[in-house]
Amino acid sequence: MKLFRRLLLPLMALGIAPAMILNGGVGSAGASTASIPAVAENSTLAAAVPAPIKSAGTLTVAMDATYAPDEFVASNGTTIVGMDADLANAIGQVLGLKVTLVNATFDTIIPALQSGKFTLGMSSFTDTKLREKQVNFVDYFVAGEGYYVSSNSKYHPNGLAALCGHTVSVESGTTEQSDAQAQAKACKKHKKGAVKVLSFETQSEANLAVSSGRANVGFADSQIAQYIVAQSNGQFRSSGKAFETAPYGIAVPMGTTLDKSVQGAVKVLMSDGTYSKILKKWGISAGAVTSAPIDGATS
Repeated sequence: MKLFRRLLLPLMALGIAPAMILNGGVGSAGASTASIPAVAENSTLAAAVPAPIKSAGTLTVAMDATYAPDEFVASNGTTIVGMDADLANAIGQVLGLKVTLVNATFDTIIPALQSGKFTLGMSSFTDTKLREKQVNFVDYFVAGEGYYVSSNSKYHPNGLAALCGHTVSVESGTTEQSDAQAQAKACKKHKKGAVKVLSFETQSEANLAVSSGRANVGFADSQIAQYIVAQSNGQFRSSGKAFETAPYGIAVPMGTTLDKSVQGAVKVLMSDGTYSKILKKWGISAGAVTSAPIDGATS
């Protein structure tokens, strides 16, 4: 996995009320609405925040809120919730800064960070060598890639080679898109059946391609695919094992020491137990890590 990224089926299109996830405790995927206790400001880290950000007093954090349980819109239609939302708010508390969460299309976030529109990008970004040429990353999670298919499908894909001869639905700008496109070339080269890659601006649109039958398989980050299956009222099932594991990173503009501040805040949250509480709340503890390296991509 090299570029990863995220997902939320449009829940109403699947007959799933958002309140099933957000109201009344634990859902079938293990996510809980339990609140995370407030975190104390760390005076040393707060003092080291770059002056322009400290003066503004706010972290503006971009995320594509279509990727439950990592980031998605609550049942009120406006509030962004999820693992990344909770973690962003906790980082702000440690650094003594307010946090404003902004919903943005995934593949626009890094360019917007470079232009100064946003302070941070927290949207299930896979930290990759390619992306490290554009922004810095503070790694905080590990995920793999996974498939989901219609529950009545006789197709049981497992690994990239299984895409040969099939149509796969992905979100534009994701690792899954680039991996599916690379596999399409490999299948063609070895004459193992053409791969049709359907790319969409949002993951919601990509998911609809599977539910409508336009695509044989949906391709997303492993914990996201599992969550969607769990919330789909039996319309989808997971297929195969997670593969191509890689770290998620918090994207930070280059040319600033903000990455050091964010890294310090994440380490505090790991040490005081807040980090593990957030992952447990959303049912994704399996992706926990014990350190927060800067630009820790291996590929």
